Amino acid sequence: MTDSPQGPAVPRHRSPLLARHGAVPAGGPDAGVAWHYGDPTAEQRALMRGGAVVDQSHLGVVTVTGPDRLTWLHSLTSQDVATLAPRTSTELLVLDPHGHVEHAAGVVDDGTTTWLLTETAPALAAWLDRMRFMLRVEVADATDAWAALAEPVDAEGAPDEPVTWRDPWPRTAAGGTRYGPDDDAHPGADRRWRLVLVPRERLVEEVRAREAAGWPLVGTWASEALRVEAWRPRTSHEVDDRTIPHELDWLRTAVHLHKGCYRGQETVARVHNLGRPPRRLVMLHLDGSGHLLPDAGAAVRLPGAAAPTAGGADAAEPGRPVGRVTTVARHHELGPVALAVVKRSVPEDAVLLADCEGGAVAAGQEVVVAGEGVTPDRPVARGPLTRGLGGHPMLGG
Repeated sequence: MTDSPQGPAVPRHRSPLLARHGAVPAGGPDAGVAWHYGDPTAEQRALMRGGAVVDQSHLGVVTVTGPDRLTWLHSLTSQDVATLAPRTSTELLVLDPHGHVEHAAGVVDDGTTTWLLTETAPALAAWLDRMRFMLRVEVADATDAWAALAEPVDAEGAPDEPVTWRDPWPRTAAGGTRYGPDDDAHPGADRRWRLVLVPRERLVEEVRAREAAGWPLVGTWASEALRVEAWRPRTSHEVDDRTIPHELDWLRTAVHLHKGCYRGQETVARVHNLGRPPRRLVMLHLDGSGHLLPDAGAAVRLPGAAAPTAGGADAAEPGRPVGRVTTVARHHELGPVALAVVKRSVPEDAVLLADCEGGAVAAGQEVVVAGEGVTPDRPVARGPLTRGLGGHPMLGG
């Protein structure tokens, strides 16, 4: 394969590493960096072994300075960052008044500046700037000055290292909760991932230093395949204008349920207390035998009635849409896989169909957010629940 799986996009920055021999540009939200450098399978294996570097210089960087920065961000977002210690990583969401996800950002503070790593830097910086009022904070979109490099390292940045954000996924943070498996049983438990910020003009030099230490440069084909395997949601892929964090199991790492008020908190609390978010994230194992793969955004359907084929066997016709594919990847061990968001009511054991150009492919589900839609710490019901919600699992309902 030589073509990126997503359509063209105009990147804010085009990485100088795309000048490398064999580099194939990525498309869509990853435009501006390499999809791979000629051998995506070997690149994926190197990243999985823990010795590789990924160019993530297309990501955005927003900085917040001033003595009120942490308490201010605490009041606006889903995460408890009021007393965030220096060089301690977390993540936050900005929600609309109805609890829908508008922005997501990795967060780390260096003692004087709070750094937000995000896919929506211009819009996030503009929104934060409008919310400053009389507080002692300054907001800047610093994407033009800083670039991110990803490393398969499970460690916070040391005092003598550059600003570093360690991905907390999927470890359930204090004040968070989960709709999926225990942390230790989660398929992302062994995923190591951190982003190191380097001056943009030193990007090539920093990569060469890692290559000199034996770490090859790999593309987003590799990093996205491992992200899908780890069920890790991403704003540009899994989020649409109706997404609430419960649907993506994002209460693990990005939402604190016991902090003060913030925009969208009522929806977060109500869905957590009553249970059953309207949709749920699933991982799909795609049938690759026919060499058809869906694109991101393709419809996911329940099979319809069986129809005879030319060979005499029955094949299921595509039925009604029940969701959409959000990310598609080729994993070097699992084969073609995807993340998708489907209606909560879709049976967990149903084999689904994903639309492709020229047909549809069968897709077996791996449950990410359970269909029952409740967390282990959902409050015990004090009386009859809202009609249609059913009994409470802690009461045997």
